[in-house]
Amino acid sequence: MTKIRGIVSLVALCLAATVVIPACFAQLAAGAPAAESIASHGYSAGRVMFPGSKYSGERVFVLTRDEIYVPILIRKPDGLGPFPAITIASGEGREGMKKVETLAERLAPMQDRMIERGYAVVTINYRNEIPYAYESAKPPVNLKDSISGESRMLKSGPTLDHEDLIAIIRYLQTRPDSDGIGSMGVSHSGEMIIKAASEFSWGAGICIEPANHEFLTVNTGPTAPRKGSEIQYNDVEVARANANKTEAMERIARIQMPILIFGRTTDHQNGIFKLSYQWMKEAGKNVEWQEFDHPVHGYVFIYPQKDGSYKPDAMQAKAFDVVMNYFDEHLKKMPARNSAAGK
Repeated sequence: MTKIRGIVSLVALCLAATVVIPACFAQLAAGAPAAESIASHGYSAGRVMFPGSKYSGERVFVLTRDEIYVPILIRKPDGLGPFPAITIASGEGREGMKKVETLAERLAPMQDRMIERGYAVVTINYRNEIPYAYESAKPPVNLKDSISGESRMLKSGPTLDHEDLIAIIRYLQTRPDSDGIGSMGVSHSGEMIIKAASEFSWGAGICIEPANHEFLTVNTGPTAPRKGSEIQYNDVEVARANANKTEAMERIARIQMPILIFGRTTDHQNGIFKLSYQWMKEAGKNVEWQEFDHPVHGYVFIYPQKDGSYKPDAMQAKAFDVVMNYFDEHLKKMPARNSAAGK
């Protein structure tokens, strides 16, 4: 019995000492040259009408960095243009073209007023978010193909959702009917603009309550202040104490375009919105701040009333004027054609 126990113990010890080392593989430095990125383009997929509006929308699928297509919908004034264009997005990327059409229909009365002011409006969407990937990811680059003997499009890392916004801007810059491009986005879509602006530049951005917790590397883990499941960063000093200024300022330093940030006094993340503005201002960026005490998240987007009527309240009307005056200043006074900066 003692001998058997000894054998069992010896076997257990050997098994415990066994370490399985997984094989690691990587692309070789040699191989076919890295493939050149395909020229930016889009495929038209027909038109859609909106109840009560004379302005239809063109469905377009736009090529992204990793060669898939994301949906947008373009509505513009009559005539050939060119027109300054404004991209419009809300929240996270999901539901493909369905979300684009639904959002455009809900915002059609507001968009009609933008179109009548001389703007093309482009409702957009992008791929779904990979939580926390942004904080460790770098923009992917094209790699050599050392496997197939061909020259395939191989990337050094995944493409993230804000890079789809860059792809859309690049596409709009190729269209002859587009001249000067701005972007406006609510919540996660507001953060998309700021993330993209740290890698690429275009006309102007308006970020409405931008959920910049990743961009500022704000603590959203188990030790973050919460009320139930909702993080509590209404106080800018609480947000400041929980953000990584070194990482945030490195990203902010790369921004070269004008940005307007809308806060909302009672929002649980208003401190993050305000901190974004304060650190951008400290870095000497062209940034402005507007804050309203409105009860609705994303109040700058004016949706119809239940009866279908377009009746913005006083704060919304004022915010809309701020938005359009800002775009008038930064897009209508631009040179004949936007020049891309960055990658």
